[in-house]
Amino acid sequence: MFIGRERELASLNKLYISDKFEFAVIYGRRRVGKTALINQFISGKKAIYFMGIESNEKQNLENFSRNIMEFGIGIQAETAFISFQAALEYVFKLAEKERLILAIDEYPYVARSSKSLASTLQFLIDKNRDRSKLLLILCGSSMSYMEDHVLAYKAPLYGRQTSQMKILPFDFADTCRCFKNFSGEDKAMIYGMMGGTPQYLLQMNECLSIEDNIKNIFLNPTSSLFEEPENLLKQEVREPALYNAIITAIATGASRMAEISTKVGENTSVCAIYLKNLMALGLVRKETPYGEKVSRKSIYAIDDNMFRFWYRFVLENNSLIARGAADLVYQRIAPQLDHYMGKVFEEICK
Repeated sequence: MFIGRERELASLNKLYISDKFEFAVIYGRRRVGKTALINQFISGKKAIYFMGIESNEKQNLENFSRNIMEFGIGIQAETAFISFQAALEYVFKLAEKERLILAIDEYPYVARSSKSLASTLQFLIDKNRDRSKLLLILCGSSMSYMEDHVLAYKAPLYGRQTSQMKILPFDFADTCRCFKNFSGEDKAMIYGMMGGTPQYLLQMNECLSIEDNIKNIFLNPTSSLFEEPENLLKQEVREPALYNAIITAIATGASRMAEISTKVGENTSVCAIYLKNLMALGLVRKETPYGEKVSRKSIYAIDDNMFRFWYRFVLENNSLIARGAADLVYQRIAPQLDHYMGKVFEEICK
């Protein structure tokens, strides 16, 4: 069941009915629902959907060619185009007379495997945009790549997009729409520990209590979320160790730059760089007193509830969880949950 994203769908449909060339850039963290949004949008429309893989150029081109041929002739074919340029030229040709959507999901994987892809797209867009009915969608989970290599001023595709959407986690209202059987208090607790990331919310079992869900999702070494925050950081940053230390420091009470620096053991100038990157990823936010643009009174907070919960309660109990001591760990964290939820309720009420 697809929930939410009404504004994003409306924006995409507005592009679709323009019947002229459109180019939408969709990006956001992993698990946030970008692929589900695209699939919901293209349902019932003439569309070629291609998901890039972390492989070489040859394999991505073969997969892309297969998707194009399956759309064009209705059956799977093993024929591959000789290059991405040839494949894309064919797609632009298909879109000369009728509306066609080309959605390239996980674009950073494809672009990294084919270094000339961005320049090829630039060339073909400039050549065909005035007579094309193509709606091109580039989607990516690597926030840094999409911002630096697609949207940035020096990127080959800069200025050619007609729409860009940064897909964010659900707010509390949309999170509540995901569940029918939990009480209002339970839904607040779910939002406090899972945030609004759709893929994380799917882990919740409405047949279980909140306590059992915590044990099953966070205190279970075989759970898909047991190492999720660390794995996500490894995909986004080069030095995850210091990022882990900074997030842990904030999650356990350090909120000012000096406090974070002391807890991590690095000088403030180093911490400032890492915090800036974490803010760009949507994992940390900076709060400055009203009326002051820059202030030593600024505080930092974790901006994703699942990360905040994980770094607050899971990481420090890692060894016990790995030994299967879920009940013991829950007994340790249960008395702290009400205090933990205080800030969550403040956010919900804003």
